[in-house]
Amino acid sequence: MPPPQDMTTDPAAGLLDALQHQVAVFARRAEQTRLGGVGQVRNSMDRAAYLLLNRLDQEGPMGVKALAAGMGIDSSTVTRQVAPLVDSGLVKRTSHPEDGRAVVLQLSPRGHARLDEVRSSRRELMAQVTDGWSEDEREAFTTLLTRFNGALSARQSAALGDVPPAS
Repeated sequence: MPPPQDMTTDPAAGLLDALQHQVAVFARRAEQTRLGGVGQVRNSMDRAAYLLLNRLDQEGPMGVKALAAGMGIDSSTVTRQVAPLVDSGLVKRTSHPEDGRAVVLQLSPRGHARLDEVRSSRRELMAQVTDGWSEDEREAFTTLLTRFNGALSARQSAALGDVPPAS
């Protein structure tokens, strides 16, 4: 087995340093702006709420455990994050269709409308930020960012000994 590459002499080290720096800058800017969109909807929904609502919209009603597993977070975290969404009427708790004792979470009509509003605002922000980009560049960036996020998720799951969550 060859010895591991010394990062101080590896020609890729400079590129990897630049990548980690750009990821750090991206994370800071994303948090500062919360990539919340434009107009009145700007910054009107936090990241956790957006991701939970989006998951419920994409995958349909599900229990807290399934939602947590799919997002790669703890059930208690989901319970805590869902509570204000239920209180505000964006998510509703209903009986499981096959087991009336179990509870599932689903988007309410108000939740669908709110998610559509936020998505539209965020879509406009993405259009503005990538205004000078071709469709091929947007597609390539989306593909690579999706791949990058998937690799981070798989790494986190492997470190925790979990099955990788669906993206």
